Amino acid sequence: MELQQIWIILIAVLWMGYFVLEGFDFGVGILLPVIGKSEQERRALLTTLGPVWDGNEVWLLVAGGATFAAFPEWYATLFSGFYLPLLLILVALILRGVAFEYRSKRSDPTWRKRWDAAIVVGSFVPALLWGVAFANIVRGVPMRLGEQGNSLYDGGFFNLLNPYALVGGLTTLTLFMTHGAIFLALKTDGEIRVRANKLAGQIGLVATVIAVIFLLWTQLAYSDKAWTWALVVVAALCWLAGLAMNRAGREGWSFLFSAITLAGAVAFLFSVLYPNVMPASNDPALSLTIWNASSSDYTLRIMTIVAVIFTPIVLAYQSWTYWVFRKRVSPSQITNADHGSLDLPGEGTTGEKIGV
Repeated sequence: MELQQIWIILIAVLWMGYFVLEGFDFGVGILLPVIGKSEQERRALLTTLGPVWDGNEVWLLVAGGATFAAFPEWYATLFSGFYLPLLLILVALILRGVAFEYRSKRSDPTWRKRWDAAIVVGSFVPALLWGVAFANIVRGVPMRLGEQGNSLYDGGFFNLLNPYALVGGLTTLTLFMTHGAIFLALKTDGEIRVRANKLAGQIGLVATVIAVIFLLWTQLAYSDKAWTWALVVVAALCWLAGLAMNRAGREGWSFLFSAITLAGAVAFLFSVLYPNVMPASNDPALSLTIWNASSSDYTLRIMTIVAVIFTPIVLAYQSWTYWVFRKRVSPSQITNADHGSLDLPGEGTTGEKIGV
């Protein structure tokens, strides 16, 4: 196996990790006002994300950095052609991160309601647009030859909002919402656990229909490989198994099957795409592949050495974080949820340390 093949697999794995981990992150953010009926419940929901949300975003940073270093032509074409949607995703992620940190600083209900809205929007936009972006990459985009002989995106923003891409966006949106509801059922207790469990089943059925349409559309229209049907079947079976486990109240198994489905869906998209990384819909000769978009072998060798050393360390640290914060969160643990950390000294209690 050549270095280019190794690195496209590694980048695919990074996106799998990002979709699995940040997927439930987005889902919790979108469902915050739906499942959290009181301030105490909303603080409990956000507490499930408090120790892990920023670590989950590291997968995106590493995936972007790996793409830049291993396949610079792909990175340049992707980030220049998809500039506006990627900018919207970046702004949404910034807004979401600020909202996590600021919403509980003051006890003013209006202040918190506005930051809650920011969390919802900051979670909804990436959950939708990541699906739109990946669908367009798989479908192919119009390209033209640049002055230096490189392939450049030759379309506008609205060209990306085609029916196939919008179905892809709805697929990631509903899958993430279901994944987030299952995570909340796993990590909370009491009435919000029951509420999350019920909602996961309802949204999961909608996600099933949309995801089946998207996966079949992708396989039939854009895949030239018969073996990718196996990934479609595995993803579908794991998703149905996850919904069945959720219905049975086995949240741990449900979350595992949901995670496998998301990872399998990413693996499916990269498998359909291979060996291309940015197909040209107007002229196959302009398509970017892992061969003509990659860095030199020397660069890839150095990157491989760094990845072998540091990847296990990062995985061990993040696994340890999830293990330490593995227990369920109950709204009863959030005392004086209405107080903010910037309220007058003496008014707050331990609820400020527990809640986000």
